[in-house]
Amino acid sequence: MPVEAPEVVEVETHRVSCEGIGGTLGHPKVFLEMGDEHFVECPYCDRRFVLKDGAGSH
Repeated sequence: MPVEAPEVVEVETHRVSCEGIGGTLGHPKVFLEMGDEHFVECPYCDRRFVLKDGAGSH
């Protein structure tokens, strides 16, 4: 059975929050900071948040 790739979400800021897919299948709300990178991955659900082209304000 193939493993699905984690969801990729384009964002406009270096700081994001994640609660999983919501409902009973979600996880605690966490705030994630990209720092100098252009992406960050949630340690709970592996969702990847990628900075949109042209976005870069902290």
